Amino acid sequence: MATDLAQHIQTTPMVDTHEHLRKEPDWLEDGPDILQDLFGNYVPADLNTAGASSEAMQYLMDASDPDIAGRFEGIQEAWEATQFTGYGEAVRLIAEHVYGIGELTGATLEAAQEKIKALRKPGERYRLLHDVANLDHVQTDDFSWHCLPDHSGLDFFLYDLSWAGFCNGQIDTEQIHAETGVEVKDLRTLKQGMEAIFAKHGPCAIAVKAQHAYNRTLNWIERNDVEASAALSQVLNQPAEELSVETYLCLGDWCWARGVELSIEHNLPFKIHTGYYAGNDRMPVSRIPAGNMCELFARYLDAKFVLMHIAYPYNDELVALAKHYRNIWVDLCWAWSIDPYSSRDFLRRFIHAVPSNKIFAFGGDTGWPTSSMAYAIQARNEIRRALEGEIADGYMTEKQAMQFATRLMRDNQFACFDVKGTRANIRAAA
Repeated sequence: MATDLAQHIQTTPMVDTHEHLRKEPDWLEDGPDILQDLFGNYVPADLNTAGASSEAMQYLMDASDPDIAGRFEGIQEAWEATQFTGYGEAVRLIAEHVYGIGELTGATLEAAQEKIKALRKPGERYRLLHDVANLDHVQTDDFSWHCLPDHSGLDFFLYDLSWAGFCNGQIDTEQIHAETGVEVKDLRTLKQGMEAIFAKHGPCAIAVKAQHAYNRTLNWIERNDVEASAALSQVLNQPAEELSVETYLCLGDWCWARGVELSIEHNLPFKIHTGYYAGNDRMPVSRIPAGNMCELFARYLDAKFVLMHIAYPYNDELVALAKHYRNIWVDLCWAWSIDPYSSRDFLRRFIHAVPSNKIFAFGGDTGWPTSSMAYAIQARNEIRRALEGEIADGYMTEKQAMQFATRLMRDNQFACFDVKGTRANIRAAA
């Protein structure tokens, strides 16, 4: 029998603070078949770890071949070993809630193929996310500066202003000139270009986002203008293969700091990928702990730093950082599917160490709406289990758990992000 807490968690619209959703035309014109939909999220990494060959994975994702059963057969053994991971659970949730499949077999997959065609219609992407997943809105990082009005849902699809390239020390002078009219020749004009990007796209952005941890360490060092100017001169005038890692780090740290300063000026939270990498075989773990950024946090106490993915597997360190620094918010985006059990444990540890207004419940971190929907179901289930544990252990009443759930799922996000102002700017721009 469903409890009041379970009902409350299911019916409360949840804010989705992080996706990489592909836009409506992609869904309609270049969307997935059933196998691409089920397996085209994060589960390929676990299938790889389980022993699926690269050839079998390529065949699985080849929608030009209509042999659904044959394509699945090549990874079936790896799937059997993967189905109970967080990624595997998400596949099973898509299968159940979208396609009505209880067990993945060649026959059940072939029978359900027609259903994806019905979903790839105008408005279905919005319906899956807004009505079925019960999301208030979605914040998407599409790896660009542009935060243009999305007419498939003006108030629903909000966008981050990407700063990852700058944090990597990568300066695309042609793109900056095309976007702003500023010709980058030196540090002064680079800063002008950055300011122009924020002036142009900041009003319709919901946040700034950087996932540069995939390319460099999160360790930030304050760089002066002399150091940064020398690094910029090398980046602008020397072949990339001749540049040192330190040159890129120096310029990247300087650009990162300017981005944080501009985020403060424009009242935009600064989202940062911390912790685990997607994919396989390329994660240097010394780069990814959020503790690498302590100097940055201390330097910019007026910023709003949103640290993503619970810095997995450095979860406990992140609890300590959020407890200590007033300018840190923690986001459980993607974490539920990386490791649901640890994420549930993390939420309970966080409750007893950090004020409850400093944590966000959910972001699917994926490209197709069906995956986002499944990850939202997964998150709600784990939030319920965590709070049921709090009630069972006598830490909360059910009423208190419901109040906390509301704060976790939507109130904290509305307090941190200027959702109302961003929506108004988007409507005006549209």
